[in-house]
Amino acid sequence: MNATTFCLRVCLILAAAALCAREAVSQTAPPRPAAAVQAASPAPTQSAYSYQADGRRDPFVSLLGRGSDPNSTANRPTGLPGLLIDELAIKGIINDRAGFVAMIQGPDNKTYMVRPGERLMDGSVKSITGDSVVFSQDVNDPLSTVKQRERVKKLRSNEEGRQ
Repeated sequence: MNATTFCLRVCLILAAAALCAREAVSQTAPPRPAAAVQAASPAPTQSAYSYQADGRRDPFVSLLGRGSDPNSTANRPTGLPGLLIDELAIKGIINDRAGFVAMIQGPDNKTYMVRPGERLMDGSVKSITGDSVVFSQDVNDPLSTVKQRERVKKLRSNEEGRQ
């Protein structure tokens, strides 16, 4: 008899012994009435677990797909206050009596007119020149000492150029 056959026989013997033991236990235990089963089971209670955050994240909440992500499109305001600076494209700059006005296009392919001082989701328009728009972007890095940085978006990128 080889080792494979021996192992197979031992497994079958152990399975049969477990089945016999299960039948013996079920025959010796008297059946309980349904009322006794309901009375014996504990009443459903609230979860005993509660996490005190104290400024820390809950370690049992997944980091993937969190609903509190400020960049998710589900909980953004509509229009200009819901746009991120990185999503914008400068489409044109107009000079009127009050100063420069920039035409920007969002990811929704809508065009918005912005002036200096207008707020966006993650910053504001700092200034507008003849060929660029300067944004003041909020930095959300807790380890950074800088809380805002300037982002300059050109009307035409360097690769595009004039033809």
